[in-house]
Formats: sequence, structure tokens, C-alpha cells
Amino acid sequence: MDGVNLFNLPVDDMDRAKEFFSKTFGWDFLATGMDGNHHFTTTVPTNENGLPTEPGGINGGLLQRGTYKQQVTSIFIKVKSIDDTIAKVEKNGGKKVLDKIPIADFAYFAQINDTEGNLISLWEDKI
Repeated sequence: MDGVNLFNLPVDDMDRAKEFFSKTFGWDFLATGMDGNHHFTTTVPTNENGLPTEPGGINGGLLQRGTYKQQVTSIFIKVKSIDDTIAKVEKNGGKKVLDKIPIADFAYFAQINDTEGNLISLWEDKI
């Protein structure tokens, strides 16, 4: 079974959003690129790749609205193969939104819409 392992929250004002989530929930943030459009957030302890070390733990990020064409909140589902999963998505009535791209040297990322138009991000660990 493929499980949810991350989330992304699109924001209009990164500084305002970081302040809100930090003060409200105690979340920490780390910019993931030079452009400042994506900030990883930890909501539970993580390993060296930023992945949760607690069972059931989910971390995520704040994303400048429109980055990766994302306008709405999305969850990440960890899959064994993004390519195989996209084939299943299209066979079952969904569609690919964003082709598979690398995330540093430890993962791949892609986005799909389910049959109801919900945005779902796919995560594949590099082996």
C-alpha cells in the first residue's frame, strides 16, 4: 500500500505564512532553493534527508503559490515507481500534471490529478 508522506501548502506571502505556522504550531523552516519559493517544514523529527523518523509522521512545505503550477494544497503519496503509478493513474481516469523531476540526489517528484481534479504529488525514493 502506498502511503502519504508529505504535504505542500501554497502561500501568497512566504514570510507571513512562515511566521503564522511557526508561532501557531512551532514549525521550523528551511529554504530548499535559491529563489525562496519553497520552504521545507518539519512538524516531526527527521533524518538526514528530511524524512520523518517517527511512525506516521508527516512533514511538508510552504510553496509560493504557482511554483510547479501549484495553486492548491497537495499531499504526497510515496510510491515504488512514479512511471508505473502515472500509467495506472491515466488508465484509471486521472491525468499527469507535472512530469517526474529529481529532488536533489535522493528522490523524484511528479504531480497528477485524480478523477475528481484533486492535485496529488507523487514521491519516489532513489535507490
